[in-house]
Amino acid sequence: MKTAPAEQPVASRAALYMRVSTGRQAESDLSIPDQRRQATAFCKARGWEVVNEFVDAGLSGTTDNRPELQRLLDLATNGAPPFDVVVVHSLSRFMRDAFLQEMHVRRLAKAGVRLVSMTQDVGDDPVGVMVRQVFALFDEYQSNEIRKHVSRSMNENARQGFWNGAAPPFGYTTVVVGQRGARFKKKLAIDPVEAETVRLMFRLLTEGDGTTGPMGVKAAVCWLNERGYRTRGGARWGIGPLYNLISNTVYKGEAVFNRMDSKTRKPKPVSEHIIVPVDPIIDPAVFDALQAQMRERNPKVLPPRVVTGPILLTGIATCASCGGGMTIRTGKSGRYRYYVCAAAAQKGKTACAGRSVPMDRLDNAVMDRVSDELLMPDRVADMLRGLMDRQTKRDEDYGNRLTALRGKLSEAEGRLTRLYQAIENGIADPNDPTLKDRIAAVKTERDIAQAAFDRAVAEMRPEARITEEKIASFVGTMRDNVLSGDTPFRRAWLRAVIDGVEVDDREIRIHGRRTVLERLVMGGGATPAGVPSFVRKWRTRRDSNS
Repeated sequence: MKTAPAEQPVASRAALYMRVSTGRQAESDLSIPDQRRQATAFCKARGWEVVNEFVDAGLSGTTDNRPELQRLLDLATNGAPPFDVVVVHSLSRFMRDAFLQEMHVRRLAKAGVRLVSMTQDVGDDPVGVMVRQVFALFDEYQSNEIRKHVSRSMNENARQGFWNGAAPPFGYTTVVVGQRGARFKKKLAIDPVEAETVRLMFRLLTEGDGTTGPMGVKAAVCWLNERGYRTRGGARWGIGPLYNLISNTVYKGEAVFNRMDSKTRKPKPVSEHIIVPVDPIIDPAVFDALQAQMRERNPKVLPPRVVTGPILLTGIATCASCGGGMTIRTGKSGRYRYYVCAAAAQKGKTACAGRSVPMDRLDNAVMDRVSDELLMPDRVADMLRGLMDRQTKRDEDYGNRLTALRGKLSEAEGRLTRLYQAIENGIADPNDPTLKDRIAAVKTERDIAQAAFDRAVAEMRPEARITEEKIASFVGTMRDNVLSGDTPFRRAWLRAVIDGVEVDDREIRIHGRRTVLERLVMGGGATPAGVPSFVRKWRTRRDSNS
């Protein structure tokens, strides 16, 4: 049933609202001008003065989270509105959600502003309101159907190994590999320059910069920013962006599509994820090892241990029976000191049978064992064999990486040369601001490619590699200091390399980490200053500090 439109004021002030849903529609610049042309003619025919225009390009109508729409609503509902009607091409341009549309239409009406559709003039009487609500339900249904079909098409596109059009991850670019109808099919390809930065990030976290050993995320962020590394958009790196980058499986060759609901932004079940194979930048074994390492470092799982105190094994030695710490007790004369179970000493034998070990005896036993079993060149070399093998493997793809980087560098230099030749031949005006900006952009691109090439060359320098000679030198220096050095040095070194010492009746078990050895070897034996490590059995029942 068609109702007669309500009688309009003789002179009304009109605001035009225009919207397109996709970025492709916004880039084509056809729909918005057509909406503007029709709306202007519509207002002119009715004698309405167009006083405002609001345009949301490339934004969905299923939400009211649109900048220009919010600006329109604010102007209309805060104080005296500067317009009397809001003109849209169709109600779907204003909203594709029935509830939101009705809420905002009533909000505008309360402020004395009408919503008018050029193609759906339904009026404001009860029948017209009902028809408008029916139109809104159909628009919402149509939007959901379109979303369903688009989602299905994108999922199938991903299953076939193609990229769905979003901005590629840092380290990758998109290349056209085919065309089906009017659509181009794209896949991810490694960007040689950005990929070098990605490799550097993983190397900082797994091996260090050649002098410090493995870094944490915050230390790596500081290192990158201090040396001028920036994101693709030119911003400084942050802890969150770097953590998200190193956690993205695309870098080991598995781009995950359909991971999250585009509307609710909630994660989807793993069973619905689609794995798109891509060329890996990072070896999968290295990637997985770093993820495991990051989980172990998570302070929500394991807290910093005790790192202060004058006793050699404070915060390290634990009772094998109850897992509690070992504390110091002295004899009546104060001359003799013992490590005793803290639980037994504080709560009695019902908490733990306890044990008591002379302090000098336990200290010497631990240091002698570490010296004899760990600080031997062959032993350290065996433990670091994996890192040395990775260094050898990097040599194999070294030539390919340098070739790709040379290509990017030559391309940038060639473009810069052609721009200079255009100026010399009088083809281009050297004072043209656009040309100056273009030259500056190409120079920046060239400098970034040159820096990436230099980093790739420096990566293979001898001082940045663990060698048999470096291991032997490290072991010799450390043995002398561990056996006969000052107590502060011995205590600092133990806290750096040992996670815990479990004291039992018949044996002592010493736990340590291979990654710390890598750091110490690269640092010549220097321990990290002021960086606490972690204990193994903190809050085993998870009954506090949740």
